[in-house]
Amino acid sequence: MDKPVKFSLWYYLFVLLGLLALQYWFFSGIEGPREISYTTFREKVRAGEVERVVILPERIVGVFRDTTASDAGTDTTISLGPTAPWRLRLDRIERQMARQFTVTRLPDLEDPALLADLEAAGVDVTGRIESNFFRNFFLNWILPFLILMVIWGLIFRRMSAAQNTILSVGRSKARIVAEDPKRRVTFKDVAGVDEAVEEVREIVAFLKEPQKYTRLGARLPKGVLLVGPPGTGKTLLARAVAGEAGVPFFSLSGSDFVEMFVGVGAARVRDLFRQAKEKAPCIIFIDEIDAIGKSRAQVAVVGGHDERENTLNQLLTEMDGFEGTEGVIIMGATNRPEVLDPALLRPGRFDRQVLVDRPDMNGREAIFRVHTRRLQLDASVDLRRLAAQTPGFVGADIANVCNEAALLAARKGK
Repeated sequence: MDKPVKFSLWYYLFVLLGLLALQYWFFSGIEGPREISYTTFREKVRAGEVERVVILPERIVGVFRDTTASDAGTDTTISLGPTAPWRLRLDRIERQMARQFTVTRLPDLEDPALLADLEAAGVDVTGRIESNFFRNFFLNWILPFLILMVIWGLIFRRMSAAQNTILSVGRSKARIVAEDPKRRVTFKDVAGVDEAVEEVREIVAFLKEPQKYTRLGARLPKGVLLVGPPGTGKTLLARAVAGEAGVPFFSLSGSDFVEMFVGVGAARVRDLFRQAKEKAPCIIFIDEIDAIGKSRAQVAVVGGHDERENTLNQLLTEMDGFEGTEGVIIMGATNRPEVLDPALLRPGRFDRQVLVDRPDMNGREAIFRVHTRRLQLDASVDLRRLAAQTPGFVGADIANVCNEAALLAARKGK
C-alpha cells in the first residue's frame, strides 16, 4: 500500500514564492503615476487641468481632469502605493494610472499661495500622512497569502490524518516489545511454574540452534498454548521465552483483531504474519486467544456471516501456511481452553499445550523471593511461613501482597 505523500515546509515556501512571483509579473506591466516638476504642477493648476490632489509630507499626488468624453464618469481614486492583488480590472486601472501624477515637494520651502491657487481652480484638496511602503506591501501582499497557506496546511493535515486512519484499519495492532537489557525477562524471573518452564525451554533451543533439530528432519513447533488460571504468569512466561532466545516479541490481545467493520480481523491477521515473517525468527504472543478462537459450533452466525469466524479461519490458514523453518512461533494464552475450536488445537497448529497452574507452597516461596528482591525486608520476615499462609495464591496475588506491604510500611514511616 502506497504511503501518503508528506509535504515539508520547503514545499509550502516554494509555493508561496511562486505565487508572489506570479503576482509581481502580473502587475509589473502597469505603470505607476508619472512624475512631473513642481513648476509644471503650478502651471497645470493655473490652467485648471488638475481635478484633485492629496498633499503628503514629502510629495503631492494628484489626478488631471478628464477632458475626453469616452472616459466620463471614470473613477478618480488616487493610488498611493501598489495596487492590491484582488483588483484585477486592468483596463480601469491603466486608465486611472494614466491620469495620475506625482510631484516632489520643495524641501524647507513653503508655498503659501499654493492652497489659494488650488481653491481658486476648484481642485479637491485633501491631506494625508504617508504610510510605510513595506507595511502596506506586507499587509496587502504577504499576509493574505500566509493566512491562506496556513489554512491550506491545516486542511491538508486533517485530510491526511483522516486518510491514514481509514487506511490503517486493516493493519495489525501488534506491538514489538523491545527488550531493554536492564528490563529483560528471563527464566530466572519466572518462579513457581517449574514444570511449565521446562516444557518451553525446548522452544528456546529451537530458536537458538535450529540446525540441531532440522539436520535430523525435525520441524520447529508452530504453536504453544499456555493454559492456566488468571494471574499464574502466562504472559511473563512468554516474555521469558523471547528474552532467553533474544528474538523479537509481538504482543497483542485477541480482542485487537475484532472490529465493527467486516473483513478487518482477517486483514489484521494477514498483516501480523507478514510482519512476523519479516522479523523471523520471532514469537507472536496472543493473549486471551479465546476472544477469536471460540469453537465455530458454539457461535451463532447471524445473517450468514460472522466476523469472528472469518478471523479464526484466516488464523488457521496462516498457521498452516508458513514453513516451520521460517522461525515464527505462535504462543497463545487462555484460561478457557474448553471453548477453543478443535481445529485450532490440533497438531500442526498449536502443537503443544503447557499447563501453567497455581503454584504449590515451594512455588509460592520462590515467587515471594522474586518479588521481594528489591524490597527492604525486616530480619524477622520468614518467606516460608508467608508461603504457607497463602494457599491458592497465584503470582499476581503474591506480587500485589508484596507491593501492599511496602506501601503500608511506608505509610507508617518504617
